[in-house]
Amino acid sequence: MARKTVCCKKRGGMSMRHNKLQKLTLSALFAALIYVATNIIHIPTPGTNGYLNLGDSMVLLGAFLLGPWYGAAAAGIGSLLADLLLGYAAYAPGTLLIKGLMAVMAAFGLKVLRDRIGITAGVLISGAAAELWMAIGYFGYESAILGYGLAAAAGIAGNALQGAVGLALSAVLYQSLYHIPAVRKSVCAF
Repeated sequence: MARKTVCCKKRGGMSMRHNKLQKLTLSALFAALIYVATNIIHIPTPGTNGYLNLGDSMVLLGAFLLGPWYGAAAAGIGSLLADLLLGYAAYAPGTLLIKGLMAVMAAFGLKVLRDRIGITAGVLISGAAAELWMAIGYFGYESAILGYGLAAAAGIAGNALQGAVGLALSAVLYQSLYHIPAVRKSVCAF
């Protein structure tokens, strides 16, 4: 049976203004990390004009650490910038929405699950649900908006692979960072 970890206690001592500034700063940092992780390795996928990348690991990590709203802003902006600057502008509007909602799903999922089934299981289940959304979201976007029709199904396997790698990396990074008391305190605040 998974060990349950009760995460959060009421937080005190930090002013609301300082907390918002800290979250905004971390959101900007994560947007940059998402852009860099997406840009470092981007492998074009045949048949869709899309590409595989490591950005999902930072999208999920940002969602888990920042919460749903700041995580969504970082995910959407960082991923949108990567699409624009890598020459995939047609994907940018879809990416903003898909990655933003991906972060919201992952953060809320972890918030609901962490005290019930434990941190590790919560990260894996909420991250897997978010990655499933990503694969479905891009299929729908490529099929309906970009006009690929059923040919968009060619991207599902690549998105699934990208999602699995992103989930694995984010889970390892999150578990490592969660053992740092300041990080754990910040994570439990949302």
